[in-house]
Amino acid sequence: MSPVDPERIELPRSERQAPEGTKHIARTPPEQAIRVSVMVRRRNPLDLAALGGRVLSREEFDAQYGADPADFATVARFAAEHGLAVDQAASSQARRTLVLCGTAKQMERAFGVELHDYRDQKQKARFHSFTGRISMPRGMAEIVEAVLGLDSRPIARAHFRFRGKGKRAAAAVSFNPPQVAALYSFPQGVDGTGQTIGIIELGGGYETSDLQQYFPALGVKTPTVVAVSVDGAVNAPGNPNGADPEVALDIEVAGSIAPGAKIAVYFAPNTEQGFVDAVTTAVHDATNRPSVLSISWGGPESSWSSAGMTSLDHACQSAAALGVTITVAAGDSGSSDGVNDGQNHVDFPASSPHVLGCGGTELIASGTTIQSETVWNNGSTGGATGGGVSAVFSLPSWQANAGVPGGTMRGVPDVAGDASPYSGYNILVDGQQTVVGGTSAVAPLWAALIALINQQKGVPAGFVNPTLYQNPGDFHDITKGNNGAYSAGPGWDPCTGLGSPVGTAVESALK
Repeated sequence: MSPVDPERIELPRSERQAPEGTKHIARTPPEQAIRVSVMVRRRNPLDLAALGGRVLSREEFDAQYGADPADFATVARFAAEHGLAVDQAASSQARRTLVLCGTAKQMERAFGVELHDYRDQKQKARFHSFTGRISMPRGMAEIVEAVLGLDSRPIARAHFRFRGKGKRAAAAVSFNPPQVAALYSFPQGVDGTGQTIGIIELGGGYETSDLQQYFPALGVKTPTVVAVSVDGAVNAPGNPNGADPEVALDIEVAGSIAPGAKIAVYFAPNTEQGFVDAVTTAVHDATNRPSVLSISWGGPESSWSSAGMTSLDHACQSAAALGVTITVAAGDSGSSDGVNDGQNHVDFPASSPHVLGCGGTELIASGTTIQSETVWNNGSTGGATGGGVSAVFSLPSWQANAGVPGGTMRGVPDVAGDASPYSGYNILVDGQQTVVGGTSAVAPLWAALIALINQQKGVPAGFVNPTLYQNPGDFHDITKGNNGAYSAGPGWDPCTGLGSPVGTAVESALK
């Protein structure tokens, strides 16, 4: 690490360890172009409890809880002193984000780090990172919450699973998304008109020709779908073995259940910077104005930096204040969340106490009737719903009586829905019909339900968790199965949360 100027101090929560499962390549070339997102403090602390559920207008939020122009000016002066340029078009006081551009050498001098290139052995991606802590002048460190972009390692994975092969696959069933919505008694007579469902994607893309074929085949109108570029990422379809199935699943589940809603797909790089910028962009999007946001990507809490996790959770707090519901997949690797250390882990951002964490079930039905529903667990190779207890976030007040193991930390998930590939969803991706499951399907399923309810209410449901926990009878209680370390039982559990929705009952509660 570069020597730290004695007039500089270390930025809290900025520490980074050497990346695991990677190969060190070399120092990052000094002239390599780097972009960072500097997250600036709010003008005033945001206390959601004090708001009492009141939804703020964008103008009121920006004036009270956006960045102070004086803080932005301080960061801009710091940038100029170190030869960094400010990307004004990408910066936003509402998002509290100032984007700085420069070379690796300039970034190293500005932030007191030494950048190195690595290759991720699993994803085969090359990225730059640093070890130790970021430092900056004391006056800067007091107003900056995080500097994202000095570490560009892949941070999240898509939570979808293909159906396996063999005897069970041959006997398995699959559903069109509206069939699942009907089994869960979603409200009738509404289609999401007037709403926008935002979807976060960290890779892949969608083919317009797929959408033009998929929705008419189900007998529903084709929704309006728009792609929004974040940090240079774009809609890039063409690989059915990559992230394209994730993108298709999200759009086709949400769009076929709420075809009257506009679908805004935010494409961002798969980094902490990209993830945070995508969520802040969506939450503060004054053009598309999503009232619900679906996220089917995530990674174990242990893989995130403290700064990245805090920044993303703060973005979710902003969403709650603005009346934007965020639904997040809880993960597809059971109670370990795919970490091979013999411990239990939960997925983030599903573990944020400001989102609706969505777990998975296996659904058996006859006609329009649910015959049975159990925890989704197809074994170590087939996938299982994530769930457990956060190691980072304290127990929220609305979860105090849920029976979370330990009773002190946030329990995951909050709710559930059909996720097993053996009771999966029929989708069309890159011209190919296939069946896909995973908790990735549950986030857009719940997002569509919220969009339907928002249309009926005429106002956004907003942060729904406190109300849902007050109405546990509005769910199909899942009492059989496990996700590894945890088993389902009466009431809330760390596999399926409160259970799968009785849509009309959830609607009544939120109205």
